[in-house]
Amino acid sequence: MTGIFISFEGPDGAGKTTALNNLLPLLKSKTDQEIVLSREPGGSEIAEKIREIILTIHDEQMDARTEALLYAASRRQHLVDVILPAIEQNKIMLSDRFVDSSIAYQGAGRMIGTKEVAEINDFAIDGQLPDLTIYFDISPEIGLSRIKKDHQEQMDRLEQEKLPFHERVHEAYLELLKNNPERIKKIDATQSLDKVVADTLKVITDRFPSEFNLGG
Repeated sequence: MTGIFISFEGPDGAGKTTALNNLLPLLKSKTDQEIVLSREPGGSEIAEKIREIILTIHDEQMDARTEALLYAASRRQHLVDVILPAIEQNKIMLSDRFVDSSIAYQGAGRMIGTKEVAEINDFAIDGQLPDLTIYFDISPEIGLSRIKKDHQEQMDRLEQEKLPFHERVHEAYLELLKNNPERIKKIDATQSLDKVVADTLKVITDRFPSEFNLGG
């Protein structure tokens, strides 16, 4: 057995977190290895404190580079506290967002440069990329309409950004997908939840057949 690290990415409104929560019991039924589910920003005590600063709607004046650095700092702490220990203990690590989010949201969305944000995060993650990244793809228009319908009163600072911001984020994700075809696999998030979950399950079990080899 070996530890596995899988990240889950997607624009706002893609239904990533809902799909992941529905996927988790199915994955657990197919493996004897312990599965750890976490999220970013956050995932550990210090990282969650940074999350509160990053996403509060009352910090509109936060500088874009400050935001990018805070995401990288939260990621580093999450990596040290949760991700690396899980991998070292031969667990299956699932993270709701990782480094690709910063490249897309801060690099492209905030227009401070995908290369520059990637470099900040290279320092933070010290070479630890996911073994597999599941990217839930949806157009910015559909994603934003879902957000406004489902939780308009609880939108965080990034979700409240205008359409051009989310268009840049989406384009950056597609570029990441194009440049990392072996690591990043796309799921059509406009499908029904059951189909999204089924497609995701197949991608994961096909990639790691020896780890997910139980019936059920």
